Amino acid sequence: MGKLIIVPTPVGNLEDITLRAIRVLKECDLILAEDTRTSGKLLKHLEINTPKRSYHLHNEHKIVAQLVQELSMSDATFCLVSDAGTPAISDPGFLLVRACIENDIEVETLPGATAFVPALVNSGLPCDRFVFEGFLPHKKGRKKRVEALKEETKTMVFYESPYRIVKALKEFSEAFGEDRKCAVVREISKLYEETTRGTLAEVRQYFEQKTPKGEFVMLIAGKA
Repeated sequence: MGKLIIVPTPVGNLEDITLRAIRVLKECDLILAEDTRTSGKLLKHLEINTPKRSYHLHNEHKIVAQLVQELSMSDATFCLVSDAGTPAISDPGFLLVRACIENDIEVETLPGATAFVPALVNSGLPCDRFVFEGFLPHKKGRKKRVEALKEETKTMVFYESPYRIVKALKEFSEAFGEDRKCAVVREISKLYEETTRGTLAEVRQYFEQKTPKGEFVMLIAGKA
């Protein structure tokens, strides 16, 4: 049988990739990429010429069975990458990993870049125990999910877009109280990386006065 390797890629600075990841991407038979154009830039920078195939949110349900069949009938090694960070963490990948495991295909996951870990450590909030919530629903179920976290005592970690960060901070202020401590980290490991710390009210006010740009990780202290 073949093998599937999950390969984290940089979330910002292109130097944030391991030597092992580079070697594996060069040696594998096929790279499954969330966006072949985005990954193509990184692969070109690293002088990696391995063939690529699209594997993303809109086609993963359709092609998982095909990929499993290919791996089951050969000794090929496929690598899975997302646009940034570790696949399956708020990115496509879980369905393929699960299907491979169910079909006794070896799965290996390399350690590497992911946005929420450095953001959590840099926040100054307790990071010995935390809950990762990823992206909140845009509409349906959003309020219910926020309400369900009111009694959470561990640090909470969210991903958010620049278009909804102010809305999210307002929603959490209403649910948790404006004095709850939080930190918002944007553009992890990129040129304009920034961490804003304070209460939910203070951080919300900051981003109401400054147009939010980039990718955001939001961290909120648990209930005391």
